[in-house]
Amino acid sequence: MTKSVGELASRACAEIAATFGSIDESAVSVLVEELAAARRIALHGVGREGLMMRALTMRLFHMGLDAHPVGDMTTPAIGPGDLLVVSAGPGEFSTIMALIGVARDAGARVALVTAQPEGGAAKAADVVMCLPAQTMASDSGPRASAVLSMGSAFEGAQYVFFEVLVLLLRERLGIAAEAMRARHTNLE
Repeated sequence: MTKSVGELASRACAEIAATFGSIDESAVSVLVEELAAARRIALHGVGREGLMMRALTMRLFHMGLDAHPVGDMTTPAIGPGDLLVVSAGPGEFSTIMALIGVARDAGARVALVTAQPEGGAAKAADVVMCLPAQTMASDSGPRASAVLSMGSAFEGAQYVFFEVLVLLLRERLGIAAEAMRARHTNLE
């Protein structure tokens, strides 16, 4: 029997919400401080995780921070005082590992968002933010989601977490919602 859209959406939202029951609040505070202290912030993820990272980049820009997505032609070089924020839900991607190496060689700090805090990227990062949600690396077996496929639980958790992170960072920096709205593009 096919379930209703409302029922499926409620189950999907419940799976994403469950991620936050075991979140490390001290890790969140550390990430907020890293973002607040950074001179420049570069952000990157692959696939759908990359879309969530671009959404976070946009909100950081709206707050007036010097934030850029890796790979854009206007993204400046990073170095000391800067922060690279990367996403590797399953724990490691070759592109993420390469970017971490470049950032570290340039003297920048690295923050990682992952579901696998024991992965290779976590070992190379200065700051690790774990969102314990299902990724493609854990999408089969008895603990697999009955609703969300592949890495959708992690990506959905990223979206919600990044919105909350922006609220916490806004509070930390004393940035009003009106100031963010004033930085929104008018070229749409």
